Amino acid sequence: MTTRRNFLKTAAVTGGAVGTAALGAAHIYAAEPKKITWRLQTYAGAALAEHVIKPSIEAFNKVAEGQMEIQLYFADQLVPTGELFRAMQKGTIDAVQSDDDSIAAPVDIAVFGGYFPFASRYSLDVPVLFEQYGLRKIWEEAYAEVKGVTWLGAGAWDPCNFATVEPVKSLADLKGKRIFTFPTAGKFLTRFGIIPVTLPWEDVEVAIQTGELDGIAWSGITEDYTVGWANVTKYFLTNNISGAWIGSYFANSERWAEVPDPLKTLFKLCMDSSHYYRQHWYWGGEAKLRVEGDKLKLTTIPAEEWKTVEDEAHKFWEEIAKTSPRCAKVVEIFKQYNALMEKAGPPYRY
Repeated sequence: MTTRRNFLKTAAVTGGAVGTAALGAAHIYAAEPKKITWRLQTYAGAALAEHVIKPSIEAFNKVAEGQMEIQLYFADQLVPTGELFRAMQKGTIDAVQSDDDSIAAPVDIAVFGGYFPFASRYSLDVPVLFEQYGLRKIWEEAYAEVKGVTWLGAGAWDPCNFATVEPVKSLADLKGKRIFTFPTAGKFLTRFGIIPVTLPWEDVEVAIQTGELDGIAWSGITEDYTVGWANVTKYFLTNNISGAWIGSYFANSERWAEVPDPLKTLFKLCMDSSHYYRQHWYWGGEAKLRVEGDKLKLTTIPAEEWKTVEDEAHKFWEEIAKTSPRCAKVVEIFKQYNALMEKAGPPYRY
């Protein structure tokens, strides 16, 4: 049996030239692969990232055992959120967790990322739409047309409710309110007199305290308490404009191609673990904090009045459908899916 010790001994006996070649070959064979290091920036601030991504990234780094390390950065820490897509294309950062809408992804279907009005009622609607109703293939097709970025997958977050300084009990109460929200959601909400405001995530709490903002339409009640917004607002509107935020993971295409297949699989498994955690964290938190939370008073706009918002959302859908054949296809899927859920009845739709 030839061992490395015997091999080197034999090479030394046979002469310097052979011995040197053997040593070189042995050294090359023993060289360890270069460690892969990524910089990933999330849409979330530090407190929120503790739940929506940090545990899964820590798990990835542990299981990767030094072959790869992902360095996690929070909202706007390296790059402003609105510039994340371009920064990822250039390789300034390697990966992103956010919604297509907020990072200004140059694809027609970006409007459906984040909170597309009334597209979903519950968080489980999102994975079903992507995995059973064809949205995954549509997203893959759209991003295949963009150089430099690979879309890795989508998942569901929390619903989109209003947390405000003043009580909201009717649509009239929303008029003139300066609200921090997402691009497409803000565009829709202007129909009801709302003034959408864009700010760095970490500046929102102070902006409410100084009166620059009247409220937030960026999350459900779980995040309001987690990130501190419940400390500076007083009321929570139980009506929401979407049952779940659609967020995705993206990577610079060259950097993704450099990752060995086992680590690609590991990363996707860690994405799935994050999606799973959020499903129960938000679902349980939304109910518990409505009942037991002591910082926000609940208000509700009557169902018959809120229906006018839903009806307007469907008009908004038709406008978006006209922007491209692919957007029209997505809107048609939303229609078919929601119609089926309505026919299925409780617990799918009430």
